[in-house]
Amino acid sequence: MSFGAVAETYERFRPGYPDELFDLVNSYADRPIRTALEVGAGTGKATRLFARPGIAVTATDPDEGMLTELRKHVPAEVTVMRAAFEEIKTRKSFDLVYAAAALHWTRPDGRWTRMAELLEPGGVFASFGGPARLSDPAVEEAVRIARAPFLATDEIPSPDGTPESAEMWWPGTELLLSGLFTDVRQVVIERRLAMSAADYIGHLATISAYLELPPSARGQAFDSIERVLPATVEITADLIVHLARRTR
Repeated sequence: MSFGAVAETYERFRPGYPDELFDLVNSYADRPIRTALEVGAGTGKATRLFARPGIAVTATDPDEGMLTELRKHVPAEVTVMRAAFEEIKTRKSFDLVYAAAALHWTRPDGRWTRMAELLEPGGVFASFGGPARLSDPAVEEAVRIARAPFLATDEIPSPDGTPESAEMWWPGTELLLSGLFTDVRQVVIERRLAMSAADYIGHLATISAYLELPPSARGQAFDSIERVLPATVEITADLIVHLARRTR
């Protein structure tokens, strides 16, 4: 619920999603996707990717500030619902339920039972996201040192503690254990971005770890980080995609 206060900043500085992601999900589905439910839609970055002719998208988010920004950018045909995942009230079931960098905000208890309930038999669940890291190790280390007085890290740890060295990452680990889904897959879409130092600070301003800092500490952290950045920074922002199919 901290994101709504920076919705316009989020829209400006968070990257969108490539057509390659849509093609991957659509190919995996192996049948027409006519209805889709988005969990934690934010400002609609992923909504725009899936809201295509023939696909009726329902975009949900608990933060009205984010949804206000979303409505500026998505087709009028998109149904917008203010609700956290646990609060979604619908009698419909969907061909696709997806979450873009948002699933870790849902509550673990009953997560997969609820997800399965929202899907048609054989319907597809997709989750995608991943950290945006500075590509240059020297710059990354300089930023870590500059950030240290304010934050040890600005990344969200794996919700179930699965290390990055594991073959399957979260939420694929939970999907495999749930017994409610089959054909669980993990795919990495490589993504490299370049941005100015100022835009990188703008991106950091949309990350929850900084939003939770007191305003004065947040400003000091950004000033300290900006001082060690080159004029242009390169970012590794690979998309980690998890796909699964509801058992019939």
